[in-house]
Amino acid sequence: MNQFDYNNSGAPEINLRKFRPIIITVIALIVLFFILKNSFVILEPTERGVIFYKYGNGLDVENVYSEGMTVMAPWNDMYRFDVSEAQEEETMQVLSQDGLNIDVDVSIRFRPVADNIGKLYQRFRKDYKDRFVIPELRSAVRNVVGNYKPEELYSTKRIEIESEIKEIMVTKLLVNDVIMEELLLKSIKLPDELVNSIEIKLKEEQNALRYKYVLQKEQKEAERKKIEASGAALANSILDRSLTDNLLRMRGIEATLELSQSKNSKVVIVGSGKNGLPLILGGNK
Repeated sequence: MNQFDYNNSGAPEINLRKFRPIIITVIALIVLFFILKNSFVILEPTERGVIFYKYGNGLDVENVYSEGMTVMAPWNDMYRFDVSEAQEEETMQVLSQDGLNIDVDVSIRFRPVADNIGKLYQRFRKDYKDRFVIPELRSAVRNVVGNYKPEELYSTKRIEIESEIKEIMVTKLLVNDVIMEELLLKSIKLPDELVNSIEIKLKEEQNALRYKYVLQKEQKEAERKKIEASGAALANSILDRSLTDNLLRMRGIEATLELSQSKNSKVVIVGSGKNGLPLILGGNK
């Protein structure tokens, strides 16, 4: 078939009518390709999707599509959402209770609730990290750190501060369909001059506590000795009252009789000693 026609001058011309079936076929294939491309959606294992019905009810937040292939009408859109765990680190400058600038470095790990990504997308779109998580983290850190004095931030209250920030973030995120996996307060940096003054103050407090401990120890030792001496005096007083002349004489006689029965005793003179006690004479080993 001749695809060319000739004009009056004898020059060849392309006959477009003869190419019409080919053109229509190519256009149909292109349209079919885009229809199929928009109709079949494949989600990765870490993805979830929700469908936006352009000519229907809009975003379907209730039906969430998981990994694999999904077939839908080509004029609708599938919004993909990454549901894997994410991590963000923030270094911020906040004010302490005394109004001093404190540098805080905090790290947070989180992930969206996979079954509720439609609601999450409806609130924050896909950039929920920047529009929601990070602003809430900054707000929580500022509010908590602002309740403490610099010396508390430097030494004793770090774990308590981290726990308070965690508690706030867990509640805030979960209400908006985000799960917080972990939060770490990596560092709290105070101005060098302030650190030096705090260290001096802490050292003085430690010395004062040590001195107080020594005083208390000495005081307790003095009280112990006082109680011991009082007990000994009371025992001696009771003993003095109980030692009468007759009792002493009787105890002396008993001791003398025991000695007289030993092999070393030779002569016993009864009633010749002081206070009438017996005398033992001539004893030898």
